[in-house]
Amino acid sequence: METYRIVFVGVGGQGNLLSSRVLGEAAMMAGLPVNVSEVHGMAQRGGVVESAVVLGGALSPIVSDGEADVLIGFEPSETLRAMGKCSPETTVITNIIPLIPFTVAVGKGTYPDIKKSLELIRSKVKRLIALNADALAEQAGSGQAVNIVMLGALAQSGAVPITSEYYKEALKKILNPKLWEINLKAFDLGYKAAEQV
Repeated sequence: METYRIVFVGVGGQGNLLSSRVLGEAAMMAGLPVNVSEVHGMAQRGGVVESAVVLGGALSPIVSDGEADVLIGFEPSETLRAMGKCSPETTVITNIIPLIPFTVAVGKGTYPDIKKSLELIRSKVKRLIALNADALAEQAGSGQAVNIVMLGALAQSGAVPITSEYYKEALKKILNPKLWEINLKAFDLGYKAAEQV
């Protein structure tokens, strides 16, 4: 069976763990073997966080440098920082809205130029899907739904063999029913936005 390696990167508070869980659950519903890594990094708000989901016959959830089939970045500088995981065949899905680190906010550092970062990423991978996930999450009804917007974009990309229906069923299984409407809307908005990139 073909193996698919998906890496999620962002900062604490952006829903990295939930995204990994939803993808893992959707994969199981689709009948795919799945390994989900633990979240690595500072899971408190603001710390760098990375997790991985490996679909197929692989026994380890570890994704080595150059092995990611898909890199999903909830924050653009974290996407750029994780480019070592990519190869020329990788699909990258990234949010274009930064979360300015404290060091930059107090003048002790500079944030990478987003346009130049996207150009660099685009030159090194097979496909780049860059979208304003923050605006789409707000449109869905919650700024916290950036991670679900990104899952919608992943579903649309066709980079992994899981249909939208499995993602939506996984969301319903994992989330409180009170959160279904916003998150399903966020998923659909991410899907539609990825169609237009």
